This record gives sequence, C-alpha cells and structure tokens, in this order.
Amino acid sequence: MGQLTEMLKGTLEGIVLAILADEPAYGYEITARLRASGFTEIVEGTVYALLVRIEKKGLVDVEKRPSEKGPPRKIYALNAQGRAHLAEFWQTWDFLAERLDHLNHPQNEGRS
Repeated sequence: MGQLTEMLKGTLEGIVLAILADEPAYGYEITARLRASGFTEIVEGTVYALLVRIEKKGLVDVEKRPSEKGPPRKIYALNAQGRAHLAEFWQTWDFLAERLDHLNHPQNEGRS
C-alpha cells in the first residue's frame, strides 16, 4: 500500500475537487465519498488538512451551516478558480496517463 499512499498524496487534491464539482459537501461527506469510491485507506484527518489547503488557495467557497450535533459544519463548494484548477488537474492527469500507458505497453508506440 506504500506506493499507492505516496501517489495519492499528489493526486488527492484533484480527487477532492472532482468530488466537490458534483455538489458541495462537508469534510465527513467527502471522506465517505472517497471511501465509497474505493479510497478506503484515506483518513479524515488527511481530508481536513487538504480542505484547509484548498480553502487557503481560494479554490472553494466555504459556508458555515448549523449542525444538529456540535459546532456548525463547514460546507465546501467549488468556485470558478477551483473549477479552473480541476480542469488543469484533468489535463495533467491525461498527459501522464498517456505517457504511462506507453511505458507500460511500448508496442502501442506510434499507433493511434
């Protein structure tokens, strides 16, 4: 699992932005969606730290909503800057995926 954890560190921001592109959510919901998508190793603390970073970068708008239990929940919504960042993430992902595929299947080189 070590390699997966290391690779996820570099891509988790884009994955979380992709989740928020569907609909706004709070930290626990985001963690639950990640786990439902098969990212079972991700812990809530990692997601919360990432949410702080993307908020500081200005990629999300944050709204505090009352919660039945405890303090208000911070709901994260992707904003225009976040959507642009996500589009760039997908372009980079496609670029890397194509090159990795060629490395893994060199016989495909030069074919369309």
